[in-house]
Amino acid sequence: MVKDFLVSGESFALKYDSDKELLVTTPKPSDASLPSYYESEEYISHTDKKKGWFSFLYQTVKGYSLKKKVQLISELNNGQGVLLDVGAGTGDFLKAAKDKNWKVSGVEVNEKAKALAEEKGIYLNNQITDLKDEKFDVITLWHVLEHIPNLEETCKKLESLLTINGTLLIAVPNYKSYDATHYKQFWAAYDVPRHLWHFSQGAMKKMFSSNLKLVKTKPMIFDSFYVSLLSEKYKTKKKFSIKALWIGFKSNLKAKRTTEYSSLIYCFKKEA
Repeated sequence: MVKDFLVSGESFALKYDSDKELLVTTPKPSDASLPSYYESEEYISHTDKKKGWFSFLYQTVKGYSLKKKVQLISELNNGQGVLLDVGAGTGDFLKAAKDKNWKVSGVEVNEKAKALAEEKGIYLNNQITDLKDEKFDVITLWHVLEHIPNLEETCKKLESLLTINGTLLIAVPNYKSYDATHYKQFWAAYDVPRHLWHFSQGAMKKMFSSNLKLVKTKPMIFDSFYVSLLSEKYKTKKKFSIKALWIGFKSNLKAKRTTEYSSLIYCFKKEA
């Protein structure tokens, strides 16, 4: 059993789906109750909060990561194009891409996050189904796929929205990483029940049709440190831990051999 350390204090099981090679949060919250599990000022991706050690660390690393993400999509697309970001949060990635001459669109269900995005000149759709006849050169989901209730339906929709030779980038935590196996039920990236699905590299290869080819997998190096710090906080109540930084470093070191990084970016190309 894994506990919701952020909001409810409730416990959930992680059931293994052998066909898809993923873990499933059980019981799955109803569509009506799911938003209540996000109602916390500590849920950083829906705020621009910088107060406090974890928020400051998150926002500092985010600034660097935004530049790298825009560089990545530009490299994979051979220049600027039409971008869709699903689960856009407060719009920082889209703004960074827009500033580099990308034509941008986004989807976000959280109203507070959408309002913060609008203050930056980024106007977001409510649902992916709001996008009808549009096509995108690049679609990104930065730690979003694990939150989506209707997983199979969404994967099909994402594929249909891509242009031929378009790129789909999905970043998700990896439950086979060293930091995950070290912290077990305290691993912060389980984040139940907000994370409904927990992916392995094998699982991600089964998410889409044969029209999408996995062309590259990239590690998210900073995630192991952030997740380990938060995991140590859940386990020991310590706000800061040198041990957590060591576990994060050790996770990355081991992953150089195993490729099982704390989080991974999967880069797919749509073939004709």
